Amino acid sequence: MLGPIAWRTPPRHYGPWERVTSLLTEGLVRRGVDVTLFATADSETAAALEFVAPHGYAEDPQMDGRVWEALHVARAMERSAEFDIVHNQLDWLPLVFGAQWAAPMVTTIHGFSGDAILPAYERSASAFVSISDADRSPGLDYVATVHHGIDMVELDSSAATGDDLVVFGRIHPDKGIADAIEIAARAGRRLVICGIVQDAAYFAQRIEPHIDGDRVVYRGSVGPA
Repeated sequence: MLGPIAWRTPPRHYGPWERVTSLLTEGLVRRGVDVTLFATADSETAAALEFVAPHGYAEDPQMDGRVWEALHVARAMERSAEFDIVHNQLDWLPLVFGAQWAAPMVTTIHGFSGDAILPAYERSASAFVSISDADRSPGLDYVATVHHGIDMVELDSSAATGDDLVVFGRIHPDKGIADAIEIAARAGRRLVICGIVQDAAYFAQRIEPHIDGDRVVYRGSVGPA
């Protein structure tokens, strides 16, 4: 399992790709599959852990993510002959070294940052899995759509519910946080916002002016609990 290294696996708070990587890894281990997880050194897993990066580069301004991701991928390639399959959760970078992998690869495509990265996918020999049918790129062939799972043990379905609306996710125009504020206002409901600020200008101009600690509350990036 070639995981991302922006954050720890599983993440302490934000880190959606790391979260999915953890759920898949631990699920495979419970099913008796021999798994090696390539992630950060501080990751927590029942699988064998292989690492280069001491911790997530998104948590350390002294780390260059491009450098550490390259070192991370190189370590996995060095050991790839030991594995039956490599499951890539790390976006496009591992795809450009197709001839160097000694095991077949399947890549879960968590999303595209833009059309500019598509050549890496189009020229790759990896098999592709989409996270939803709507998230597919029309120019790629996919073997399946596998929707993200959740760990039901972490969710208390018997907990009492309230009237608040809640939005989880990075604060970015793509996630529609400003739309959520408008929806909550029109519905007369209190809105609780949780997530990292990824677009500072969007936050300052469209989100922060509405945060009053009463009708619109911002709690930062929160963990699973």
